[in-house]
Amino acid sequence: MADAFFEVPVAVNEPVLSYAPGSPEKELLVRTLAKMKKTKVDIPMYIGGKKVRTSQKVKMYPPHEIKHELGTFSKGKASHVSDAIKAALKAKPAWEAMPWQDRAAIFLKAADLLSGPYRAKMNAATMLAQSKNAYQAEIDAVAEMADFFRFNAQYMTEIYTEQPESPAGIWNRMEFRPLEGFVFAITPFNFTSIAANLAAAPAMLGNVVVWKPAETQIYSAQVIMELFQEAGLPDGVINLVYVDGPAAGEVVFKHPDFAGLHFTGSTGVFQRLWQTIGENISRYKTYPRIVGETGGKDFVVAHSSANPDQVSTALIRAAFEFQGQKCSAASRAYIPKNLWGKISKNLVRDVNSIKVGSPEDFGNFVNAVIDERSFNKITNYITKAKKSKKASILVGGEYSKKEGYFIQPTIIVAKDPKYTTMCEEIFGPVLTIYVYDPKKYEKTLKLVDETSPYALTGAIFAKDRGAILTASNILKHAAGNFYINDKPTGAVVGQQPFGGARASGTNDKAGSVLNLYRWLSPRTIKECLVPPTDYRYPFLG
Repeated sequence: MADAFFEVPVAVNEPVLSYAPGSPEKELLVRTLAKMKKTKVDIPMYIGGKKVRTSQKVKMYPPHEIKHELGTFSKGKASHVSDAIKAALKAKPAWEAMPWQDRAAIFLKAADLLSGPYRAKMNAATMLAQSKNAYQAEIDAVAEMADFFRFNAQYMTEIYTEQPESPAGIWNRMEFRPLEGFVFAITPFNFTSIAANLAAAPAMLGNVVVWKPAETQIYSAQVIMELFQEAGLPDGVINLVYVDGPAAGEVVFKHPDFAGLHFTGSTGVFQRLWQTIGENISRYKTYPRIVGETGGKDFVVAHSSANPDQVSTALIRAAFEFQGQKCSAASRAYIPKNLWGKISKNLVRDVNSIKVGSPEDFGNFVNAVIDERSFNKITNYITKAKKSKKASILVGGEYSKKEGYFIQPTIIVAKDPKYTTMCEEIFGPVLTIYVYDPKKYEKTLKLVDETSPYALTGAIFAKDRGAILTASNILKHAAGNFYINDKPTGAVVGQQPFGGARASGTNDKAGSVLNLYRWLSPRTIKECLVPPTDYRYPFLG
């Protein structure tokens, strides 16, 4: 037991390195990329701190170089999920009893290891596995992940500091217990930092976790586990398994100790999981916490007073960074006719200047989409747009999967504001634009609000303050992260807590104290310092 009230180091956002030509970080990253690429790995599951391998090996390939084998991972089955749950529950008593400052120290150390000796390795893994360029990998796999660890440690201390008032003769206290059971973390391919945080955030608060990553992110998930182990995370606190979703769900969602789901993925999958949890609700010892972020159909609206150069730059970056595979990527835009001439010329010029190819060539702005299934889905939208009378291709539209899953940044102009690509989530480098009458600004804003079931991110560009206020009011529920004169991507931990509502999720704001509250079960303690010895109250006299 500590004999002091501790304060963790003040959290500061991790600087994003530039990887400029000749910089030491670029030279180290290039060497690390080359070394990792030529070293085939055999990635195990991690259950109870042990490396578990199976006879079923699945090969891994970079999306941008599909003929190059990075190695294999061991595919698991339902029994491995059961083993992971047992290992988690075995580790739980000692882990939740560990003083909070020691739990914090593990993740603070992980942050420093990540921003130091693990920086190049984590970036290189993300570049190879998920085809992110060096800058996008740095933002995600190092800066944001380190921020999650450091800011969550700070938020945890803030939560523990909150205590109720105590009148004379009474000492009231509040303790914040971890959930009773285990948390199941299902993580996506697109952000290495999200994969780490979905497992680490509940764990920092004393919970134990079974973690199932997307198969296309396993290569970098392995590096995260190495990081956790080197930081001193006890065996069994976070268990990493590679099992098909239905097989894992059959075990997890029927287990009486299932206590929470931390999820990022598609809306359809999340809704099915929620339904399954509901169907099994009588099995559980406690009502499970369900936290999910599920994507979006993110928008940019330009007012007639907007700066066209600022709008076009925001559209290029928001729509095409990481091939449009960010949950927050701009997928639809509404441009007034008076700005369209200038903006359309800018967009055509910029798209034609973008280099597409391997992230190992630092001159490429756009790389490959994650896999063949995604490639086929995205290119199907492009093919249909080319044939449609309701839409036309402004620029782009070319693609090839001969060497890797490459799709040229594509901009579609829709004559119909309810055209398919204005409404459906594509999750690729495709932006659809509707050109509207500037006199119908408010009507267009209502159209934006009603077109999509999602409500994750959105942006408004305008010089006219009244137009900004109007958009903020009409689009109040259309985006959980709303940007004024900025692109709708790039939320920073501690600055813009991330999450949306409607079909975009539970809006529990990763990167804020709000998310951490979901992994706690408070207990109020009242201690009477001098208990009464007579049952009679004064009014009886």
